[in-house]
Amino acid sequence: MLRLPLIAALAVLLTVTGSSSSAAAAVTVGAGPAAAPAGRWAWPIPAPRVITQPFIAPATAYSAGHRGIDLRTTPGQAVTAPTSGTVHFVGTVVDRPLLTLRHPGGLLSSYEPLASPLTEGAAVARGDPIGTVAMGGHCGSSCLHLGVRVDGQYVSPLAYLGGIPRAVLLPTR
Repeated sequence: MLRLPLIAALAVLLTVTGSSSSAAAAVTVGAGPAAAPAGRWAWPIPAPRVITQPFIAPATAYSAGHRGIDLRTTPGQAVTAPTSGTVHFVGTVVDRPLLTLRHPGGLLSSYEPLASPLTEGAAVARGDPIGTVAMGGHCGSSCLHLGVRVDGQYVSPLAYLGGIPRAVLLPTR
């Protein structure tokens, strides 16, 4: 009984990552313009957008996981706000420059490594420049890590960027 849902979950994971041998396989998404349909966020970087590391939900709040997505970039690449918000935090965490935006509905989005001239409390609109990709970060090569929290819980940024396909339940017989 448990095998069928497990197989379905693995199939979805392989579809999202694009590889059965590595969860870190690059996947190109949203080859179109940066603008998104109403209600969805805009991508913070222009096309083509390559996800080098997908969101991997942790089993518990303190378990291992990847609490965001990594987007292939180049140092100095411009980053824009995916939706309107207010700068909640800007500074260095460990050794990485980070910016966090607060959005309506208990949402926070974080970007690292990101050099930003903005200050806490600054308002930004969808598409406004929020900074440039800096050196450092946890990627082997340059990337932008985008994380999203809802009421303190990490969720996949693709839920807001339109990259998660709608689930379709199929009959078991």
